[in-house]
Amino acid sequence: METTNEDQDLELDPQLEGDRRPRGRKNGRGENIPDVVIRRLPIYARTLEYLLAEGMVHVSSEELGDRIEVSAAQIRRDLAYFGDFGKQGKGYNVEFLLTQIKGILQLQHDWNVALIGVGDLGHALARYDGFARSGFRVAALFDHSPHKQGQRVGPLVIQGMDALPGVVRDLDIAIALIAVPADAAQEVADLLVENGVRAILNYAPTVVKVPKHVSIRHIDPIVALQSMTYYLSPAGE
Repeated sequence: METTNEDQDLELDPQLEGDRRPRGRKNGRGENIPDVVIRRLPIYARTLEYLLAEGMVHVSSEELGDRIEVSAAQIRRDLAYFGDFGKQGKGYNVEFLLTQIKGILQLQHDWNVALIGVGDLGHALARYDGFARSGFRVAALFDHSPHKQGQRVGPLVIQGMDALPGVVRDLDIAIALIAVPADAAQEVADLLVENGVRAILNYAPTVVKVPKHVSIRHIDPIVALQSMTYYLSPAGE
């Protein structure tokens, strides 16, 4: 499948070069799926959920594209990697397409998530109910600080890092959030990978390196803000 400039539509900002998915997953035709396509799928799914809540039964690629500022052609190309989900002249069945995308993203079941670093940001992440609503259950909290260990955040008790291997194994945790200071992030990532975690969302303000079989995303609001100030005119101009 040929890639065009439209593949840049709605591409999530790769804030740091470390953002990537693990290699190896292909579709039924043996094609590698571009990461930008995978990043768009959750946005399609979220929009379809809104449409379903509004009572819409069918949606065209043009209507879906208008909602999220992606061209209709791009949406059709993205979905074509995984199958033929629409009908000529009728568009996509909203509920069916939502179910299919959730299946592609492996969201048919909930995922247990570990959170490492329970400072101000960690507390906010632990209490954020949007994770649970989307199928991601923050199931374990860890922190280096002895002063935090034993404290509760909601129903969870903050544990020491020495407990991490057993908890990750017992709760079958494959995903982790890192919210530690920059100088501790690589050590934490290494420990997570060593104990079988295969996907990391890194909030620490530094690039973390992981093996090729591990997926990592870096979330740094400061980098995002700094990239936007380029487009702002100085005050008074």
